Amino acid sequence: MNTVSEAAKPSVTAPSALAHGVWSPAVTPLQADLSVDRQRYVDHVSWLLRHGCHGVTVFGTTGEAPSFSVDERIEALDWLIEAGVEPDRLIIGTGCCARADTVRLTVHALASGCHHVLMLPPFYFKKVSNVGLADSYRDVIERVGDLTLRIYLYHFPQLSAIPINDDLIDVLLSDYPQTIAGMKDSSGDQANTTRWLQRYPQLAVFSGSEAFLLGGLRRGGAGCITATANINPHGIRSVYDAWQRDDADCDGRQHSANAVRTILEKYPLAPGLKHVIAHSREDSDWKRVRPPMIALTADDGTALLQSLESIGFSM
Repeated sequence: MNTVSEAAKPSVTAPSALAHGVWSPAVTPLQADLSVDRQRYVDHVSWLLRHGCHGVTVFGTTGEAPSFSVDERIEALDWLIEAGVEPDRLIIGTGCCARADTVRLTVHALASGCHHVLMLPPFYFKKVSNVGLADSYRDVIERVGDLTLRIYLYHFPQLSAIPINDDLIDVLLSDYPQTIAGMKDSSGDQANTTRWLQRYPQLAVFSGSEAFLLGGLRRGGAGCITATANINPHGIRSVYDAWQRDDADCDGRQHSANAVRTILEKYPLAPGLKHVIAHSREDSDWKRVRPPMIALTADDGTALLQSLESIGFSM
């Protein structure tokens, strides 16, 4: 099968090792016209990396990815690279409904030096077969045509309604054992994550919530890619570091991280996180989200901040 462009040919630079640790799917700050705010975006990603995140996922669910065009997502990645963000500290969300969009985003990520991508299945048509899903991933991989591509399959059935199951993973691993690098399990089903850790020890399996971080690490997990790292990177990273040191306070640190997560989960995550950031940085522009999402009401915002304050949390 022909590749899409010269840029899609195998990269000279080999990818770094499998991703691990605490990663944040960065929220996307917006200007008044709802375009991406370049300076706030670069500043926030840089802040996340300085304050405990091993890396950042660009345009994941928390970043409102489906609400942005391919061109907007490409431009935002360019801003990060131009600002000096190291490509191997980024995982790029590239999964779209249209094959051409997924291929274009993936090719651009590779051309930017980012070999690790988080790839949703095409999610508009429901009740599709594993054969069709495997063909979709296979088609993207062949069209990208880069042996250094590393794909993390994104399992988020609550939103995509297209689950990533064992049979699909087995087929893709058989065909592309180097390319399939791992999974992000955002199902909230710890039993599923545990089964994957046992079944696929060669893959980097991330939980989609820090609530499963310590338990996952103890079972061989890679870490977590979690929305609340946008405001609590240091607290979540402390769990990972304590586990590495085999500290006695691992469970206590996990409990503290869970307390923050429990409060945030009472509200829509992206608007809630942006509200907390706006308060912390005294910058009300941070509250903006793209429709169909809406910002938190004043009452909800106040309740959220008071709840966080009650447990002694501060960014």
